[in-house]
Amino acid sequence: MADSFSKKENNKKKQKKQQDKLSRREERKTNNNKGKSLDEMLVYVDVNGNFTSVPPHLQNKEEDLARAKKAKINQDELITDFSGVVSYVHEKGYGFITEANTGENIFFHYGQLSEPINKNDMVEYKKERTPRGYQAIEIRKK
Repeated sequence: MADSFSKKENNKKKQKKQQDKLSRREERKTNNNKGKSLDEMLVYVDVNGNFTSVPPHLQNKEEDLARAKKAKINQDELITDFSGVVSYVHEKGYGFITEANTGENIFFHYGQLSEPINKNDMVEYKKERTPRGYQAIEIRKK
């Protein structure tokens, strides 16, 4: 006796599932990472704390240290004099300065003021990096 239409369709679905499963298995076999040598799996840490594949005895530590010092000097140079306009002042003791060059808002606290300021005053300040972003310090009127 012949199979019904639905039975044929179910058999086709089963065969399609088996084919998909076999193709996925073959793909996993070709793309697996097993069998790598120990040297390919090792990761080292350089002077700056970054991961590298270069072993410590082959790393150029003096050059890395010089590069790190130069980067730190450049970071310190970011904290120089800036100018801007006081865009917001709150009576609780804080406010925001809109930077003249970038238009970025910089937070400030009244403890950093050398003299009282009001909204729309032009000020000069230095920036200090905090966990929440930059903060204006040593604020003075222009």
